[in-house]
Amino acid sequence: MDILQTQGLHHITLMGAGRQATIDFWEGVLGMPFVFEQPNLDDPDQGHLYFDPGDGRMITIFTSEARGQEHSRTPTGAGCVHHIAFAVSQSTYWGLKEKLEARGIGNSGEKDRGFMNSIYFKDPLGLLIELASYRFEPPEGATHADVLFEAHGIRVDAGDDHIADAHLAEAIVRLSRRNRRSLSEDRGPKDPYGKA
Repeated sequence: MDILQTQGLHHITLMGAGRQATIDFWEGVLGMPFVFEQPNLDDPDQGHLYFDPGDGRMITIFTSEARGQEHSRTPTGAGCVHHIAFAVSQSTYWGLKEKLEARGIGNSGEKDRGFMNSIYFKDPLGLLIELASYRFEPPEGATHADVLFEAHGIRVDAGDDHIADAHLAEAIVRLSRRNRRSLSEDRGPKDPYGKA
């Protein structure tokens, strides 16, 4: 049996309420450009709005003026979406709590996830949104997933509970050595100051 191999996230489609309220949140709060609109091709009574979250992939929303704003938390049972996370830079992350509070948007406060920082809040329809920022940059030729995979092995070998900065740092060293060639036979630590 063959695997159906994916090559990345294409888009996520959510159920929205009114058109303008949808634009006001996704573009007016999260800054995602509203780039495309057409009817829902499976239900022409609904609109289909497309937003760019920052990487050129799409978040799309089915809209209907007949649907009201639901403010309670969206379902979290089996098969439901718990939350959607969007990437922000570290420089943006450190001002999020104040910006959300200035707009009267309740939030979780800053969360330390070991390998990333995040903050959570609900959209106007009750969907939990996470704004997350990795605390590392992958070395040339590697992805965030490569670093996390390597750091996971380091964490497990050390018997640690979760990925922390030391695991990430060692993962980056290992990936850099693997992905970047050197003429040196010994790439280990040296003491050029003679203070050993």
